[in-house]
Amino acid sequence: MKKLFFIVVLFALSTFSRPTIADDITEFDYPFLLGNWYWFSSTEAGVESEGENYRAMHVQFKSDYQFAMRLLRIDGKIEQLAGEYNIDETNITFMTENEEDQMHTYMLSYNQFVLDGARFTKLAPENLPGNWKTSAISGVDVDQSISELSLTLRPDFLFSAEVSNDKGKSKEHRGIYYIEDNQLVLLYEDGQHDSEFELTSNDTLMLTNTHFGMEAILQRE
Repeated sequence: MKKLFFIVVLFALSTFSRPTIADDITEFDYPFLLGNWYWFSSTEAGVESEGENYRAMHVQFKSDYQFAMRLLRIDGKIEQLAGEYNIDETNITFMTENEEDQMHTYMLSYNQFVLDGARFTKLAPENLPGNWKTSAISGVDVDQSISELSLTLRPDFLFSAEVSNDKGKSKEHRGIYYIEDNQLVLLYEDGQHDSEFELTSNDTLMLTNTHFGMEAILQRE
């Protein structure tokens, strides 16, 4: 497959020694890797690899250095792999039980992952992307003058957030977000904000941060 090149965003370097598992995903060395990645063949014949032709592939990376992979063959059968991975700035190694380790070159951005020339796209959880606005916001460490939070989460993992106060002033942040399980991290030029999220319905999003004592209920616009 033809290799695709684009701007590579890399976070801290690591080695192929056994990695240290981060206590929090904000401490994980490669946060943009986290999530669910999908590749689809552009042809009906699929892409040949080691004697099999594949139509699609899904791989999930976790911050505890576990991965799970599903490969859809053109005959409709699904192959599954799971195990541990190691990663540095240019290579990723998959380690599965009773199989030889497999090392591959890769390139990474916040929403694109090229593995040996195959381009994967990261997908956000269903119903999370959209335009959200607070119906309530509270917390012991939340400025009492804050009256509203508007949050736009795009499917391509870009976001914008605007905080308004009761005097009509507002401040906007734009950047990249990443997630794992129910943790949402907003990464922007001046810093980052992490919180736990829950979609209580298709149109209601709850954000909580116990460290900062914040709870916000947002409605889809």
